[in-house]
Amino acid sequence: MSFRDSLRLFQYGSVPRPEVGGAPVRSLPMAEAREAPCDQGDRGRVELSLGDEQGVIDRGRGILHAEARAIVDAAERLDGAFARAVHRLEACSGNVVVTGIGKAGIVARKISATLASTGTPSHFLHPTEAMHGDLGVLRGDDLLLALSQSGETEEITRLLPHVRARGISIVAITGRAESTLGRAAEVVVTSGAVREACELGLAPSTSTSVLLALGDSLALVTSARRSFTAEDFHARHPGGSLGRQLMHVEDVMRSLSQCRTALPEESVRSVFSRALPARRTGAVMILDHDGTLAGIFTDSDLARLFERRNDTAIDGPIGAVMTGRPTTIRAGTRLRDAVELLEARRLSELPVIEASGRPVGLLDVVDLVGMVPPELLDLPLPAAA
Repeated sequence: MSFRDSLRLFQYGSVPRPEVGGAPVRSLPMAEAREAPCDQGDRGRVELSLGDEQGVIDRGRGILHAEARAIVDAAERLDGAFARAVHRLEACSGNVVVTGIGKAGIVARKISATLASTGTPSHFLHPTEAMHGDLGVLRGDDLLLALSQSGETEEITRLLPHVRARGISIVAITGRAESTLGRAAEVVVTSGAVREACELGLAPSTSTSVLLALGDSLALVTSARRSFTAEDFHARHPGGSLGRQLMHVEDVMRSLSQCRTALPEESVRSVFSRALPARRTGAVMILDHDGTLAGIFTDSDLARLFERRNDTAIDGPIGAVMTGRPTTIRAGTRLRDAVELLEARRLSELPVIEASGRPVGLLDVVDLVGMVPPELLDLPLPAAA
């Protein structure tokens, strides 16, 4: 038997491949192995178990199940150490400095970002760069949150004595409390012994999912204990889809000075003969003499009068043909709630009023196109009563 045949037998013969949350990968019989190409560039064509769509789906499902089970197991293992870690993060008067290397470092960056965006000041510290000057970013009132599944990562263990020498508390997320990292930390949240979902059991996958889930849990529980509000969140997320969802109606409405208004006794013809505001709106708000909203008259209402050739109504008072007690929304309401109301009532214009009933502006659906996140425009309409 040649060396190449021996290699093929080892790779594809009777030695079973690892299971990944489901059925094991099918091993190739010797006859097929001898025909299977062995060049590195052809490796992707050898995996016959992944050659059909269902095999690919099953493999992906198995990986997701493996990672999900590991996270559930970590949730079941939570104990008093988790609560102590949350208290340490909450009591930190400086920054929660998160560190890790490799894939754990990428996870650490994400956890730091989650902490910072949910009310806990935080930044990431690269452990290698720390040994070349970045230790200077640490202050005495900071806390170090260190991530390492093994707890023996050289870059992390080399950093620990310098952190402790500065009197900075250490909270660890690691697989073993008795590891070097675990022994150096005041509080250890254990991720446990996990099996990587990688077929070879090598590539960080399950372990990083558990580290990320534990870090998110620490961040979000700490945020809840800080009574972090949606307004606080918006202050940190003014842009993008999240920012737009948290905007208030005043941020996008047309102010009263930009809207068409009229008194109830004015004729429809005279109202529409006036010069339009700089930004045309599809509705006229009818105001009583005390400034409160009496009703609304839309372009659709005007079109219906023309269709019916109702000249009498066109020359009559607009108060006689307006929609009294129109749907309104209070100032201070979130934009996403206003969009839900527009969707539910199938409206194009929505007056914004103060508690006194005086209008302060108008939401026009034209202004929302391109501004509202698609997920808000796709809200399902409620069933008809």
